[in-house]
Amino acid sequence: MDFPKLPQGTNVLGVGIDQIEVSRIRESLDRHGDAFLGKVFTTQEQEVCMKRTDPAPCLAARFAAKEAIAKALGTGIGMEFGWLDLEVLRQENGKPIASFSVHGLNTLAGQGASSALISLSHLNEVASAVAVLIK
Repeated sequence: MDFPKLPQGTNVLGVGIDQIEVSRIRESLDRHGDAFLGKVFTTQEQEVCMKRTDPAPCLAARFAAKEAIAKALGTGIGMEFGWLDLEVLRQENGKPIASFSVHGLNTLAGQGASSALISLSHLNEVASAVAVLIK
């Protein structure tokens, strides 16, 4: 299948979206605890979310962001791009930012992208994220 050609001069190289039920993250956290946290979330992500009264929505939004980035890259989560290759941080004003590991940056560069924009949202039951790869 041929994909549409990007217009000359564009800087958008990929878009991804993901949603997850907060209950799935809560169940994984309850069932697997630190093993789950360490496999999917960086230390800094854990520190931010675990300070909350209910960390599950915060973790779910970050989980969705990682999936959305993986979809935008076209790799999915696996050897090419793993859970810890993206860290979802926040600027002082609360804006989420995508910070990549060296391996994650190499995967991003392999797609011709230099960074990603992300947006997160969560309710009590569902968390969502959108990612846009840019060069």
